[in-house]
Amino acid sequence: MSPVKFITEPFDRFFKQETSSSILLLGVTVLTLLFVNIGFYDPYYELLHKKLTFGLGNFMLSKSLILWINDGLMAVFFFVIGLEIKREILVGELSSFRKASLPVFAAVGGMLFPVAIFLLINGNPETHDGWAIPMATDIAFTLGILKLLGKRVPYGLKIFLTAFAIVDDLGAILVIAIFYSSSIDLSLIFAALGIFAALLVATRIGLFNKYVYFLAAVIIWILFLKSGVHATIAGVLVAFAIPIRKNIKVVHFQDKMQGAIDSFKELSARLHPKYILTHEQMENVNQMEELAHEIQSPLQYYEHKLHGWVAFVIMPIFAFANAGVVISSESFAQIDLSIFIAAALVLGNTIGISLFSYLAIKLKMANLPENTTFKQLAITGLLGGVGFTMSLFITNLAFDTQTFIDASKIGILLGSIIAGVGGYLLLKTTLK
Repeated sequence: MSPVKFITEPFDRFFKQETSSSILLLGVTVLTLLFVNIGFYDPYYELLHKKLTFGLGNFMLSKSLILWINDGLMAVFFFVIGLEIKREILVGELSSFRKASLPVFAAVGGMLFPVAIFLLINGNPETHDGWAIPMATDIAFTLGILKLLGKRVPYGLKIFLTAFAIVDDLGAILVIAIFYSSSIDLSLIFAALGIFAALLVATRIGLFNKYVYFLAAVIIWILFLKSGVHATIAGVLVAFAIPIRKNIKVVHFQDKMQGAIDSFKELSARLHPKYILTHEQMENVNQMEELAHEIQSPLQYYEHKLHGWVAFVIMPIFAFANAGVVISSESFAQIDLSIFIAAALVLGNTIGISLFSYLAIKLKMANLPENTTFKQLAITGLLGGVGFTMSLFITNLAFDTQTFIDASKIGILLGSIIAGVGGYLLLKTTLK
């Protein structure tokens, strides 16, 4: 093994593991909490509120770093979420009523009950705007917890949790678009929707150019940013316009790829290149690269390419920017709000997901996942209470008062820890 390979191989293995993103996210969160609580809150705050200006000519956008992260980088996160939702609806676990019924029922219960419990136990009208905070499940952490249990977890349970979390994300996106937007400029919205409609038409007739789509995506994002509807919704819209059809049929891909390989082998046997490839061989290699690109649909290609960036760059940056809560006596000035959010996350998701799943199965509108017991399904409902990324995101939209924001973040962390640890231990006892 070469020295370079020896150094890089452990990192390659780390980033290929399914649990890596959740481990990294947890590590960044813990380190950020430690950082701000050992005397570094002031430089942390100054960094996040440093103004950054981008633009050209008379058009300039000036925002603090934390807003560039929450409005800009998170638009890429929502873009990938949108790609996942579209794929699941068209060809995945949400592509038919029979497949989608159980995750959809579970997601509806997992959204309604946390909201209902939060509003029921929260007697302070000032904090009612945070009603949507406990309704969001963090797919990275929940799948990471299942991965820790290894191969004992039934495949059907993993599929259920993934599909449920995707439907839950769609619900959170709709809530953000409808309830957490203000001072809406309809002219800008219609302009953005007009560009979106043009992308849909282009996709429908088979026209796709990544540079044109990227430019259109930036314009749609800016229009949403200025319109009053949260800019990250632009990421979801553009994702829905990305084509899912391949540019070449599988049978043609196989024939052409085999032809390129045979030609390359023939040239290698005849010419015996020692160091560099011949011009003809390079043409074969380029043809194979082009064919490999054409066999992937644009949707599949971008979901694959961006997933690593979202999991290992954007989400940790978001966690760093939003998890910095100073734990002091002042942080507990709104301890009731923290408890309400934690209770809604844990109890609301457990009851809502379990109850709605049970009703769907008993009414014969859905089937229990293969090799899965209802007890395991109910415990998975508890794991649905792990709300981090989307819950923190909604917190910043729901409140302007820092004490409410800090109390909400404490509640999210507390509820997520209880749901995550409790779900892991309970599920471990039910698996053989």
